[in-house]
Amino acid sequence: MRPLLLKTIHYVRKNKAKSALIVSLASLVVGTPIYVYNAKINPVIVATACARTGRAVGTVAKAGVLYKYKTWDSEYCTKEYMSEVHRGTAELICEMCSANGGLFIKVGQHIGALDYLLPKEYVETFKVLHNEAPQSPLVSVRRVLSDELGQPFEEVFSSFDEQPLGSASLAQVHRAVLKGSGKEVAVKVQHATVQEHSKVDTVTIEFLAKCVDKIFPEFQFDWLMDTIKRNLPKELDFVQEAQNAEHLSRLFTDSPFLKVPKIYWDYTSRRVLTMEYCKGGMVDDLAYHRKHKIDTSKVLGYLSKIFSQMVFIRGYIHCDPHPGNVMVQKTEDGRTLLILLDHGLYQTLTDDFRINYCKLWQALLTGNSEKIKKQAHRLGVGDHYGLFACMVASRTWEDITEGGIADANSKLDVERLQSEAMRQIPQISQVLNYVPRQLLLILKTNDLLRGIECSLLQRNTQGAGTFLNMARYCLSALTTHRLAKASSFTRQLAIYYTYTISLLRLKFLKLIYWFSLTKLGGNLQRYIPSHLSI
Repeated sequence: MRPLLLKTIHYVRKNKAKSALIVSLASLVVGTPIYVYNAKINPVIVATACARTGRAVGTVAKAGVLYKYKTWDSEYCTKEYMSEVHRGTAELICEMCSANGGLFIKVGQHIGALDYLLPKEYVETFKVLHNEAPQSPLVSVRRVLSDELGQPFEEVFSSFDEQPLGSASLAQVHRAVLKGSGKEVAVKVQHATVQEHSKVDTVTIEFLAKCVDKIFPEFQFDWLMDTIKRNLPKELDFVQEAQNAEHLSRLFTDSPFLKVPKIYWDYTSRRVLTMEYCKGGMVDDLAYHRKHKIDTSKVLGYLSKIFSQMVFIRGYIHCDPHPGNVMVQKTEDGRTLLILLDHGLYQTLTDDFRINYCKLWQALLTGNSEKIKKQAHRLGVGDHYGLFACMVASRTWEDITEGGIADANSKLDVERLQSEAMRQIPQISQVLNYVPRQLLLILKTNDLLRGIECSLLQRNTQGAGTFLNMARYCLSALTTHRLAKASSFTRQLAIYYTYTISLLRLKFLKLIYWFSLTKLGGNLQRYIPSHLSI
C-alpha cells in the first residue's frame, strides 16, 4: 500500500497538468448530472457549476495529498514546519473558496470562526473572506434590481454607485439615491446566480466533507453542513432579513446607542433589500476610532451589553456579528452609536434553553465545576462538559475553575488553549455533532465577538469588563425566572434581597476593574475573579 501511495504522489507531482485534467474530468462526470438534477436550468449555468465543482474537488484532493505527503515522516513535523504546512493548504483552499464564491465563501467564513477547532493558520487565513468576497458586475446587479422591483432601474434610482460599499458571500451593497424622495439608501442585491449555484454547492460541499471525514477521521463536519443547510434558505430571503431587522429594533428601543437601519419596504423583495444609508467605520478599525475620537472601551461596553441582552434576556441572537456587519458612528452631538447590519441569520432560543445557558454562564463566571457539569448535561453535552466549558468560555479548565473566567488575560493562556484544542480535535468534533443546533450558532457568535474584542484590545483574550457585563444580565435573567416561579411573597422578598446584594457586588467589582486599568490600579484586575460570586 505504501509503495502505491508513494508512486501516486510522485505521479501527481511530476504530471500536474494531467492530474488536474483527470480531476476535472471526474468532477465534470459527477458534477454535471448532480447539478442538472438539482437546478434544471440553462446549460451555461450548468457548465459554470461543473467548473466550480471541478475546482473544489481538485483543490481539496490536492490539499489532502499535500498533507499526506508532507507529514509522512513525523520526524520533520516540528511546530514551525506544521505551521507552514497548515498555512500553505489554508491559502490553497481559501483561494478556491474565493474563486467559487457563494456558499463556498459562507463555509470559509464559518471556518474563520473555528478558533477552538482548527489550527490558527486556517482561522487567520479564512478571516479575510468576511470582507473580500467577489463582486458581481453592475450589469448583473441592474438586471436583478429590475426583475425584483418590477420597473426599470432608471425609474427607481436617480443615482447608483457602480462600486459596491461591500461584497459578501450571497450579496453586495451599493449606495444609491431614491428617485423622487432624494433619500440616500444602501441597496443590498443578491448575486444573480447564487440561488441556482447554492443547490449544487451544497451537494458538492457535503460530498467533500464526507471525503475529509474518511481521510482525516478526527475532523467531522456533519454539524457544519447541518447548520448551513438549515440556515441558508433564511439568509437567501431578504424579506425575512428585513423583518428580523425591524424586530430587533423594536426589542432594543431602550438602547439609544444601538442603530438598526430603517427598511424601505417599497423597494424590498426576496433578492433586494433597500435600507437607510448609515455612515460610519468598521467596529475594529482603530484608526477610524482615533480619527473620530471614539472611546474604544465604550464601544466594547456597548457590544457586550447588546449581545448579553440578546442571549440572556431576549433569547433572540444576531448570529453573524463579524467586523463587516458591526459599524461605529460618531454623531454630530458627540454620541457614539453601534450600527448593526446583515440581519439574515438569527437564532431564537426557547425559554428552557436560555435559562439553562444562563445557569451555565453563571457557573463559568464563578468557577463552580459541579454546576458547570450539571448545566452542561442539561444542554446535551454529556461527559465532555469540561471541554465544552473551555469552548464556550475560550479558557482552559484550570483558568475556569481557579476562581472564574474573568481572569487569564495573557497571550500564553490562549496559546495553551489552542495547543490543548489541537490534541482534542476528535472530542471537539463529537461535542459539536451532538450539542443542540441552536447552541452551534451561539458558539459562532461568541467567537466572532471575541475576535472583535481581541482587535480592539490588541491582545488575544476577553477582558474582565465584558464578563462582568455578562454576569449582570445573567443575574437579571435568572432573577426574573425565579420570581416567576416563586410561590409566596416571602420567597419573592428573599429573591429580591439576593439580587440586590449580588448587583451591588457586581457594581463594586466593576469599579475595581476600571480602577485596575489606571496606572494607580496596577495589577488589581487579576484579583477580581476570586471575589466574584453571584
